Amino acid sequence: MRALLQRVSEASVTVDGEIVGAIDAGLLVFLGVYPNDSEAELEWMADKILGLRIFADDERAMNRSVVDVGGGVLVVSQFTLAADVSRGKRPGFSTAAAPEIAEPLYLRFLEILRARHEPIAAGVFGADMQVALVNDGPVTFLLERDAGQS
Repeated sequence: MRALLQRVSEASVTVDGEIVGAIDAGLLVFLGVYPNDSEAELEWMADKILGLRIFADDERAMNRSVVDVGGGVLVVSQFTLAADVSRGKRPGFSTAAAPEIAEPLYLRFLEILRARHEPIAAGVFGADMQVALVNDGPVTFLLERDAGQS
């Protein structure tokens, strides 16, 4: 599983001209799922995202999590994060989970996050989405968790 996190002052997702998910300050999370990902990767990723100390404290040091600051989390499924770009100029997508595997994992990931924190917003799995954001910092992190990793 791979997630690209961006600390934002605001972010939104639009599908067919309608905003389907939006947050004020918090985290925008692009989530890529691999075929062997499971509940263990979802739990690890949720813990990491909600606990990562990347928001400023009173002394401007990155010492607070999105939970600590009461920020929102906007999750957008993005299969291109799981692409193989190691050879040639054209990305290969056979490394990404098929939609019938990825969608239930994406929906379960949202459930896990919502059970632990609010507000959680989301894009629409498999839709053509337009994502708008104001990156705060900029602060961007790439998180990876291989299936079976402890």
